[in-house]
Amino acid sequence: MTVTRSLLLFVLAALAEIGGAWLVWQGVREHRGWTWIGAGVLALGAYGFVATLQPEANFGRILAAYGGVFVAGSLAWGMVVDGFLPDRYDLIGALVCLAGVAVIMYAPRT
Repeated sequence: MTVTRSLLLFVLAALAEIGGAWLVWQGVREHRGWTWIGAGVLALGAYGFVATLQPEANFGRILAAYGGVFVAGSLAWGMVVDGFLPDRYDLIGALVCLAGVAVIMYAPRT
């Protein structure tokens, strides 16, 4: 159950961070205004909170592993929200990052 909880928290954190950054991007670059920017800032704050809920106690390990989730999640967000089509190198890179997540977070430690 701990791995499942951890993975769900990573997904929630990615939605908050990537979604928040996207909202700020839309507010600034697409001139949608301060409401979008403010919503993005709130989502980014929620990301910071969600990261603290991970069962692992080491901040550095969580953020290092989350980096891989962020990479893959960003590509997925681009595909779903912006119509981005990743090439094979994007996909290979995302898989390498997710493998890194598995090693960093879930490898047996003695």
